[in-house]
Amino acid sequence: MGFRHFLAGLAALAASACASAPSETASAGDNAAPAAPAATAFRRGVNIIGYDPIWEDASKARFQERHFGEIKRGGFDFVRVNLMAFRHMDGENRLDPKWLERLDWVVREATEAGLGVILDEHDFDPCAKDVPTCRVKLAAFWRQVAPRYKDTPASVAYELMNEPYGPVDAATWNEMSAELLAIVRETNPTRIVVIGPTQWNNFSQLKTLKLPENDRNILVTFHYYEPFRFTHQGASWAGDMKDVKGVQWTEEGRLQARRDFAEVAAWAGANDRPVLLGEFGAYDKSGTPVDQRVAYTVAIREEAEAAGFPWAYWQFDSNFLVWDMEKNGWVEPIHRALIPRE
Repeated sequence: MGFRHFLAGLAALAASACASAPSETASAGDNAAPAAPAATAFRRGVNIIGYDPIWEDASKARFQERHFGEIKRGGFDFVRVNLMAFRHMDGENRLDPKWLERLDWVVREATEAGLGVILDEHDFDPCAKDVPTCRVKLAAFWRQVAPRYKDTPASVAYELMNEPYGPVDAATWNEMSAELLAIVRETNPTRIVVIGPTQWNNFSQLKTLKLPENDRNILVTFHYYEPFRFTHQGASWAGDMKDVKGVQWTEEGRLQARRDFAEVAAWAGANDRPVLLGEFGAYDKSGTPVDQRVAYTVAIREEAEAAGFPWAYWQFDSNFLVWDMEKNGWVEPIHRALIPRE
C-alpha cells in the first residue's frame, strides 16, 4: 500500500469529518508531500499524560475522563499517549496489572470520545543509559501490549519507542526496531506502527532509517524544536539552556522550518512513506512572552500542514501546556494557534 493509499486508508478510520484545514499561507514547494485528507484518525493531535500522577495513583490524577471530550471538542482528533512503562515492570519485566488496567481505560475512553490513539513507549532516557536492558524491556513491553489491543479499532496505533539517541544509534535502532516490529506483527499484521529516526527523532536522520519495503502500514515520525535556543530557553533539563533567556522568534525560524519540512516531504515522496510531526512546542515557563510562543506555534503548524504532515503538539499538560489544569480551560492563545477559529 503506497503513500497516497495509506493516507486514504487513514481517512476511512475517522468516525466523522474534521473541520477543513485553513488556507495555507505558506507552501513547501514542489517537494510537498500530499496533504492528509480532512477526515483522518491522525491529523491534529496532542501529547498527553506522560508526566501525570495517574500512572502511580489514579486518585491523584490531573487528567480526568472529561478531558478526552474536551480535547475532541477543542478540535483535535488524536492523542499521543506517552508511556514510561519500564518503571511499572517487575523483575521479570511483567507489566503491573493495575497499570495495564489504567491503560485500558485510556484507550477505551479516548476511542469512545472519537479520538485516534498513538501508544508511544517513551522510555528513551533509560534506553540511552543501558541499551541491552532496554532491548529486553522493549521486547517485553510489546509482547504484552500488542496482543492486548489487537482487537481495538484501526485508529489505535503503536509507536515502538520515542526519540532513540546516544548509543541507540542508527545501526542499533534499525536492528531494534526490526525486532520490535516483528513482535507487533505477530498479533497485529496491519496495525499502524509509528517509527522515527535516531538523534531524538531528528529529521536529518531520516536517511538512516531502514524500514521493510513490504510493510506499508508504517507511519514515519520526526520531532521539531528548532530553533532550540528559542523553544527550550530556560529549560533546566536541556543542557546549558537553563540560563538562556530573551531569545526571540523571527521570520527566519519559519523560513527554516519551511526548508526543513520540504526536505522531509522530499524524503517521504521518494520513499513512498507518510510522515507525522510527532512533537513540537515552546517551553511555557521560560518567561518568553506568549505572543512570541504563539507566533512560533502558528508558524510550525502552518508549515507542517502546508507540507502535508499530520502533527501532535507537545503537550496537553505539565509544561509546554495548551490546557491549564488550575484554571480548568484552554490556554487560549496557544489553543487558537493550533486550532484556528474559522
